[in-house]
Amino acid sequence: MELLDQLNRKISIDKTPVRIVSLVPSQTELLVDLGLEHKIVGVTNFCVHPSTIRKDKVVVGGTKSLHYDRIKELNPDIILCNKEENTQEIVEVLSKEYTLHISDVNSMADNYEMIQQYGKLFGVEERASEICKNIQSEVAQFEEFILDKPILKVAYFIWRKPWMVVGENTFINHLIKLNKFENVYSSQSRYPEVELESLKSADFYLLSSEPFPFKEIHKKEIQEVVENAKFCFVDGEYFSWYGSRMQKAFQYFRELRKEMQ
Repeated sequence: MELLDQLNRKISIDKTPVRIVSLVPSQTELLVDLGLEHKIVGVTNFCVHPSTIRKDKVVVGGTKSLHYDRIKELNPDIILCNKEENTQEIVEVLSKEYTLHISDVNSMADNYEMIQQYGKLFGVEERASEICKNIQSEVAQFEEFILDKPILKVAYFIWRKPWMVVGENTFINHLIKLNKFENVYSSQSRYPEVELESLKSADFYLLSSEPFPFKEIHKKEIQEVVENAKFCFVDGEYFSWYGSRMQKAFQYFRELRKEMQ
């Protein structure tokens, strides 16, 4: 079998992979939902769904720092990576010895493509199509729900020290748009650093649960320099975990919008 991954890299395999190492938390969750948990042999420290996965599988490190010796012992048929989650160095080192699939998800279209590629790669095309249809149905219902809602200007915080927000060319920003929010930092690419003293005005400042776990104390830091600011703590998994997680995301987005009335 030959197929192109999302970086247009050619993948050639003689048989369906049966030993999988996943270096991306959301993709690990997707594998499980595709019925492939029994084929996963290695995961990262950050693969937390399902909650038992790190007990049942070998943890090979983080998304950006690996124990290469553990991967070698696992002798995987394929390793699943992501352009943003994993470093170029990791990809270069692993590609010398293993077959890699690298995802690059910045939109729902990219998400559907990745799920369908996994379906073909692992021989679960029917289940992959079912997941895509479930997500598409959720999106359609949410678009109807959000249709008459006002546009809200937002800034989405993902990090502190330095303070960082979400910009354009990201999956999070794509979902921000789907939520009928206007990202006040959409003119900047990826994840720009910002100074609180010159923070752009927004209707709401969204404080994510990941990768930095924002708390009340961090909200107060922003309040000290931004008068009359409104805040909302948001579940970062629903805004950044592509894959099958999107089946649950749009119910969460409905509840979020109700909170922001």
